[in-house]
Parts: sequence; C-alpha cells; structure tokens
Amino acid sequence: MLLIDCPWCGPRDETEFSYGGEAHIARPTDADKISDEAWADYVFLRSNPKGVHRERWFHVHGCRQWFNLARNTVSHEILAVYKMGERPALPGDNPKRKKAPARRKAPAKKNPTKKKEP
Repeated sequence: MLLIDCPWCGPRDETEFSYGGEAHIARPTDADKISDEAWADYVFLRSNPKGVHRERWFHVHGCRQWFNLARNTVSHEILAVYKMGERPALPGDNPKRKKAPARRKAPAKKNPTKKKEP
C-alpha cells in the first residue's frame, strides 16, 4: 500500500486516490490537421518505464484535486509529489531529451481472397 502525500491534504492512504495516467503528455495543438496515426499515438501510446515514472493522480476521497508524482515503478518509492503545472528536477532527468513512445507496428493483414488448402 502506498502512502501518498497530497499537496493539499498531506499524507493519505493510496485508496483515497485514483491513478490518472502518465503525466506531462501535451495535447497536439493542431489536432484537426494531424494524421489519424499521429492522433492514435497521442491517445493510446504511453511509456511504461522500469524505474522513475511521472504520473497524474486525483484525490477522489479528499480535496478532489489533480496533482503529479514521480514514482519508481520497481520499488514503488515516491520521489516527488507536485502540483499540476510544476515539474521538479529529479536525478537522471535530461531536460533536452523528450521521450516519445515507440510506434507499434500494425499486425500483417491476411489476404482475404486467398483460399486455405485442406
């Protein structure tokens, strides 16, 4: 069980919160002009690192505020809790590097006109 230090309410049990996904994902500014593939990448693809991961959390059973936290996904150690709009530096951060999730390849399509042999 995690003990999450809400920026507004202080330390609370993990059961009071709801996970909101990866933090710091920027919505495309020209959403009506980008390709379907680029939009699908924005909506569905997220990193899933082994190690430090920045996440969004919502305090459902408390102040009802959104906030971010940095957590080690291996040890579950919470390294930082911070309000939306902030981004504290963490050891190992590289501000010049922007990681984008790798694009998944679509499965090969089967040829519907080719008949199977018995």
